[in-house]
Amino acid sequence: MQIRFSLISPLLAVLLAGSASLAFAEAPVKTSDGVLTNSAGMTLYTFDKDSGGKSACNGPCAGNWPPLMANADDKSSGDYSIITRDDGSKQWAYKGKPLYTWKKDQKAGDKTGDGFNNVWRAAKP
Repeated sequence: MQIRFSLISPLLAVLLAGSASLAFAEAPVKTSDGVLTNSAGMTLYTFDKDSGGKSACNGPCAGNWPPLMANADDKSSGDYSIITRDDGSKQWAYKGKPLYTWKKDQKAGDKTGDGFNNVWRAAKP
């Protein structure tokens, strides 16, 4: 009996840990200095021209403002949802607003895109 338990216990622990991480998966977003950031600490932005949970930033725009991409197995949770972009890829959104980084932000904490062209805003919780 003890041998079986010692073999089953580690397996059970691995299975429970794996299912717990899937059940409680969250958007890869943090809050820092009053704004939302990605997992690397880079400021996230919203675009005033986005509407209806749809991104208006595609092509060259997305080159300058990279979308915060979602993985195929990511799930919406709370204020965070996943939208489908024009190319079929998935992007995280906060309260229905798609999230982006700004290619000119060089280090964690930079907010150089806030107010850019009066249509880009640092995303705030």
